[in-house]
Amino acid sequence: MSSPSEMQGEPQHARGAATNAEVLRASPRLFDNPLLDKLSRVHWSMPLILYTPVMALLAWLSLRSLSPLTVLVAVALGYAIWTLIEYFGHRYLFHAEFPGEWGARIHFLIHGVHHDHPNDPLRLVMPPLLSGPIMLIALLVAWLVFGFPLGYAVLIGFMLGYVAYDMVHYYVHHATPSTRVGRYLRQVHMVHHFRDPESYFGVSAPYWDAVFGTRAAPPSKERPSA
Repeated sequence: MSSPSEMQGEPQHARGAATNAEVLRASPRLFDNPLLDKLSRVHWSMPLILYTPVMALLAWLSLRSLSPLTVLVAVALGYAIWTLIEYFGHRYLFHAEFPGEWGARIHFLIHGVHHDHPNDPLRLVMPPLLSGPIMLIALLVAWLVFGFPLGYAVLIGFMLGYVAYDMVHYYVHHATPSTRVGRYLRQVHMVHHFRDPESYFGVSAPYWDAVFGTRAAPPSKERPSA
């Protein structure tokens, strides 16, 4: 005898697919505190709104004392530094398995929630509560290593890389790329999510996976039985 949903014209497999899609999209609360939980959910445009004016200020500070070519080289260096932070942070921090109940909780907060619910549109870019401290640490390191004003230009590249990472991450989850590069970025990130989570840690810079040997092996092709 048909189920009520089937009698209403909704096939069983369609209901299953819809349920699965909802699980992938709707992540749970992360914090009991309503304000903290609200701050953990971020619209994709937040990094652009927050960091574009900061990068403009840093560019003005840099160009007051440095030549455009020096600024350009320093920005490229900062961008390269970000891509390595992105790769190694994703590989060794986001995917770290911490011991105990608190360790599991920390892992879920940092990255596990995204792998369990990868299509939640409000949990695809870093909230300012996480990205802000990262930028403050980057500012301190830039000052200690490069000094100012050169450190300002390096920080521009670092922030530019971070914003590009967040925009690419949202794009590959919620867009249908029409370019070869866009399709490749989406394909390798979906491999990371749904086939081999120990591969393709570079979301916006997958070339580091080629350098460090973390590209996924091609699916095995079993020989048909005789």
